[in-house]
Amino acid sequence: MGDFVTSGFHHITMVARDAQQTVDFYRDRLGVPIVKRTVNFDDPDAYHLYFGHESGAPGTILTFFEWPHASRGQFGIGGIHHLALSVETVEAQLMWKRWLNDAGTPTTGPYDRGWFSSLYFRDPDGQILEIATAGPGYSLDEPPDALGEREIEPAVERTHGHRDEAAIAALTHPEPVDAMTDAMTLTGIHHISGITTDLERANEFYSAALGLRLVKRTVNQDDGSMRHHFWAHYDGQNVAARSSLTLFEWLDDGKHARGGYGQTHHIAFRASSEDEQLAWRDHLISLGLDVTTVQDRKYFKSIYFRAPDGLLLEIATDSPGFTLDEDPADLGTDLQLPAWLEDRRDEIAARLTPLR
Repeated sequence: MGDFVTSGFHHITMVARDAQQTVDFYRDRLGVPIVKRTVNFDDPDAYHLYFGHESGAPGTILTFFEWPHASRGQFGIGGIHHLALSVETVEAQLMWKRWLNDAGTPTTGPYDRGWFSSLYFRDPDGQILEIATAGPGYSLDEPPDALGEREIEPAVERTHGHRDEAAIAALTHPEPVDAMTDAMTLTGIHHISGITTDLERANEFYSAALGLRLVKRTVNQDDGSMRHHFWAHYDGQNVAARSSLTLFEWLDDGKHARGGYGQTHHIAFRASSEDEQLAWRDHLISLGLDVTTVQDRKYFKSIYFRAPDGLLLEIATDSPGFTLDEDPADLGTDLQLPAWLEDRRDEIAARLTPLR
């Protein structure tokens, strides 16, 4: 393998209290199909649910550990602040606002972030979610071949204390949305935003470890005292979809992320093959990182390591994928187990609450 550059996200894994509640929200309210019902291979008494589009294509996959006895998690240093899902247009975003508000899920926004528009809400466990528009894109205020080379100050009217919050709150789709439409499809991970204490150290790490390039240097539009940087798979001309990682910089704040429901457990980046993943592992070890051995997750192989601020990261293979044990039309229908747990199927199934 030549240059070590991941093509983007494979999946994000979050923690939920109740599997059925999670299915009801992500499948039925957000329209993200369930592509696999299985268990946590390291704790087979609990569900591990996978949602995604395109038969679970990398970059669309949202997974959940069901931890019914967990305490509430908390975002902080070394953790994820929010997950953004992508929708094509502002009109579709406004349809989402009307659909969610009318269904009893309060939203905030949409806010004009310049490079995209952002609508915020929470899932039933408190995980912060965003629906972000696909454009205009990062080249709005920088040449496409020179992204991330200078500090960008957002337009004053987009920042907290200067925008018209009443007008933003009133903005919505003019008609009720009776059912989700094709235009509202959430096409995958738009970006993932985390929290760190040192953006320069983060840049050195993500560029060396994963080949991600800095594509935007700016400040948090909701708190101008906080720097906000963006990385992505960027070839010097284009930013790949489903690859943007952003970090807020928290200084002099000892509040670290705490695991639990409503929080992200880890984020995973892509390797195209098992051979490439082994090369990644050697590469990461050469950087002095503590990397696990390859873990067989049936639908992909995984290695794990941590960023300097403590965020748990994974590199997962694209294959074999979720159609390994189910036809595309039947994905997520039945409980699937790896071969080494099949002899415990009756015992495991008896401990799980059946899902609709």
